[in-house]
This record gives sequence, C-alpha cells and structure tokens, in this order.
Amino acid sequence: MKNTIEVKNLSKTYSGFKLDNLNFTIPEGAIVGLIGENGAGKTTTIKAILNIIKVTGEIEVFGQDNKKYEKKIKEDLGVVLDDSFLSEYLTAKQIDKVMRKFYKNWDQNKYFTYLKEFQLPEAKLIKEYSSGMKMKLKIATALSHNPKALILDEPTSGLDPIIRNEILDIFRKYILEDESRSILLSSHITTDLEQIADYIIFIHQGKIIFNVPTIDLLENYGIIKCNEKEFQYLDKIDIISYKKDKYAYQVLVSNKDNIKKKYKLTVIDKPTIEDIMLFYVKGERK
Repeated sequence: MKNTIEVKNLSKTYSGFKLDNLNFTIPEGAIVGLIGENGAGKTTTIKAILNIIKVTGEIEVFGQDNKKYEKKIKEDLGVVLDDSFLSEYLTAKQIDKVMRKFYKNWDQNKYFTYLKEFQLPEAKLIKEYSSGMKMKLKIATALSHNPKALILDEPTSGLDPIIRNEILDIFRKYILEDESRSILLSSHITTDLEQIADYIIFIHQGKIIFNVPTIDLLENYGIIKCNEKEFQYLDKIDIISYKKDKYAYQVLVSNKDNIKKKYKLTVIDKPTIEDIMLFYVKGERK
C-alpha cells in the first residue's frame, strides 16, 4: 500500500509547547482521524504538512518533499482550514472566477454541480450563509480541482447532526470514487470519526499516544467498573489509567478479552473514542 503522506521526526517548539518527534503515515484509500485536546498539536501538524510553518523533520506528500515541491503538491490537495477562507463579501459565483486563477485543474462544471447538490445559492453573499452552508462551500471549493487527497481541520465543528451527516457522506463518496484518494481529518467530534475513520491518531501534549485502526481501538479497549477491593486486586501492568469517585473506580484497559478471562469478569464496558481520549488526558496512572 502506498502512502499519500509520510511524516518523519516532525518537531516544532513554541513558548510553552513542543510538537515532539511525530512519525506517522496516511495510506492511500484511507480516512485518518486526528484527535486530541485543544492545544495538543493537531493544527500545528496540519500546518506543517502544508508548509505554512517552519518545522524540523521530513514530510513527503505524494512521495515528494513538501517544501521543495510545495506548489505542485498543493495543486493536488483539497484543504479546509477552520480559520481561512475567501472574503465573505464575494458570492459563490465569484469564487469560481477566483479559483480558476489559483488551480490549473479547476473544474467549473464540477464546482457548480456541487453548489446545486449542496443547495448553495450562487448569487448570495457568503456572509449571508449559515455556518453549515459556509462549510459546505469550503468543501465544494476543496473538491472542485480534482484533488488526490483532502486535509480537513474541524470540518464539522459547530454544525447540527443533519448537516454533519451530509458532510460525512460527501467524504465517503469522495473516497469510494477513487481508492487511491485519502483524507486526513482533524476533529473534536469523535462520534463522526467512529463512523468514518479507518485509523485514529491521538496527539496529547505534542506526542502521538497511539496510531491504530479504528476498529481495533473500539474492540480492544475496555472499561472495568469496580470497588476499592477489586481495584487493588488488579495488576498495575494491566491498567492504562483510572478514574475514582466516592464509591467506585473506572479503569481503562486494553486487550479486553484477555483481561476478562484473567480476572474472570462477566462484564467489561465498551468505550467510545472520546472515553479513551479522556482517560488518557484526565485519568490517573497507577
């Protein structure tokens, strides 16, 4: 399997924060979810891939150095960033004229087909669009120069469940149309990633905590609920982290089936991606 993006030894230091030696790949044909708390390094990682910020390490996109071949690479990338877009005093129709100057592969017919499919009025100023309409316009713009990959920073943030589901369907369709395509998708809405992501990369305090297939993450982890005596009986090597309230413990473990047999447990709760992330960020270590 080829990789769309390869990141090797990526580091970046700011005052009070360090992105610390990140290594990961984005395979062709895959949707990869990037998760982590605010300030963990997700947006910094995306900006590094896009060569928006200076970093140390090596990054290849489509097998080419992201600095040396930046212009060529960006012709084949569809990008949606949370904090950037064209002037809101343009109309969707005017955006077509602007984008034709930016991208050699801009497909005017495809763009207006997306506008129709997404029910976006061509002559209305962007500032008069709802937040959901603005995001769908960003996505239509990102898709209309026939990109080989998408890099998306919080594309469903602040949107209602119906609009979010529509947007996830757009991403599924994009991948299904061409198995060589891929998506890197940063999101706080982990339920969206459970539906759509093939892999999950979790960044915490500038380091990758895990990078695993989504199905493995959801099937292998478990939460044990127990009292003080039962908690003390657990082997500390089996405990990833735990939370304690007044009367009980909640304990995050991996290799759920083996743990269940080892301690002869009848029930181990199945966690969500959000549960797992919160245990790593907020839980205690034994």
